[in-house]
Amino acid sequence: MTEIWEADFVDSVAEALQFISCYHPPDFVRNLAAAYEREESAPAKQAIGQILVNSRMCAIGKRPICQDTGTANVFVKIGTGARILTNRSLQDLVDEAVRRAWRANDNPLRASMVRDPLFGRLNSGDNTPAMVSVELVAGAGMAVDVSAKGGGSENKTKFTVLEPADSITDWIVRTVETLGAGWCPPGILGIGVGGSVDKAMAMAKESLHEPLDMLDLKRRGPSSRIEEVRLEIFERVNALGIGAQGLGGVTTVLDVKLRCFPTHAASLPVALIPNCAATRHIHFELDGSGPALFDVPSINDWPEIVVEQSAAGVRRVNLDRLEGTEIESWRPGETLLLSGALFTGRDAAHKRMVETLRAGEPLPVDLRGRAIYYVGPVDPVDGEVIGPAGPTTATRIDRFVEEILSGTGLQVMIGKAERGPEAIEAIARHKAAYLIAVGGAAYLVSKAVRSAEIVAYADLGMEAIYRLNVEDMPVTVAVDSRGTSIHTIGPRKWRDAASGLGRQAGG
Repeated sequence: MTEIWEADFVDSVAEALQFISCYHPPDFVRNLAAAYEREESAPAKQAIGQILVNSRMCAIGKRPICQDTGTANVFVKIGTGARILTNRSLQDLVDEAVRRAWRANDNPLRASMVRDPLFGRLNSGDNTPAMVSVELVAGAGMAVDVSAKGGGSENKTKFTVLEPADSITDWIVRTVETLGAGWCPPGILGIGVGGSVDKAMAMAKESLHEPLDMLDLKRRGPSSRIEEVRLEIFERVNALGIGAQGLGGVTTVLDVKLRCFPTHAASLPVALIPNCAATRHIHFELDGSGPALFDVPSINDWPEIVVEQSAAGVRRVNLDRLEGTEIESWRPGETLLLSGALFTGRDAAHKRMVETLRAGEPLPVDLRGRAIYYVGPVDPVDGEVIGPAGPTTATRIDRFVEEILSGTGLQVMIGKAERGPEAIEAIARHKAAYLIAVGGAAYLVSKAVRSAEIVAYADLGMEAIYRLNVEDMPVTVAVDSRGTSIHTIGPRKWRDAASGLGRQAGG
């Protein structure tokens, strides 16, 4: 019987969570670098470039790839010939590891878990509890997969039960087309087919831990029916033209993973879980000889990319002197470099501000003529002004846009992903603008912040309102003052281009 010490297990999980916060898997970096080289859309190529630069910076600086350091997911396979020397539950052990990882002094991670999902929704403060899955398998050791899953991609999870004769490929392509950009493409699709509802979901989630091999699959061609389906989904999804961050381009997914399990004759359960550009996971095994060790990747694994900030067409904007005529001159897809003061605010802050406006009371901050950034940053360390500070999904805040714009005089909003019709109509009506920062480039964005202070709602933790002073913060115009959205015109352009190539190849 293999005996695994409690401390070895806890130490290994804690170290794994810290490790993946800073290091992309090397296969992900290789596949993303290949996507950068083949990308033809200038805005999408710049976005992928920023993600790669951010990834390299995080590897060097040992800081989180994304400000959303995610929900901790731990999949444990315990051999029948192994046991953990502990009197505590596996959930307790994993939660201890999560607390240790999230509260590390040299690299604190952002606590995002709320205790009560229905009512108070108070932050647990240490990112517990983790999502723990356990399976008893043959063998005399323990195999563990650890991942950190951000809310933006997790929120885009879909499930359906198709008719047995239906095409899963058609359903997945149709579904991905409706997801928008909130899951931060380019990423990976995890698919589980068969079993039951819970089995399909578990397979989809676990498939995201598999090594990326789509580049090899395309070179050698499929050798099984499963590989044929994976390749078809990969090609059809990329032909949608969604592109990096939804800006329009040739790469939306880097790989497609698919697991199957026997199911009821009347059913065809299908689960779809996308993984974002902040893909973070690692595998380790324990055999009783001590804790797991993790090899730090060579910095040479990352391409050296220079994010161009002086090219023709890149416009510098002074946030302290925003004028309507300047905002009206911005066009979708244009790159701006922002300098000056802006405020932050996420869902909870917007809800509180709207409640205050409805009560006829003054807000604690003056947003007239200002910009607001949808962000919940990581705590700073070692003299940092702010920790990694990438954008959150803007569509969750759409419901507040009209009242905020009309009640405060706010002019500019910054987030990630598309805006819905209601928000776009409000933006056009008030001649405002919506800009996007790159999801998955949180550390890079934080380097543009020169000062940061909490000015309101400190009790909301990472959702408090900060006043930031930024210098040359890179953003892309997503919705202009006329209501034209890059998330509509960008994908349409590249979808039409892909369709034209297909017709030429077929003709």
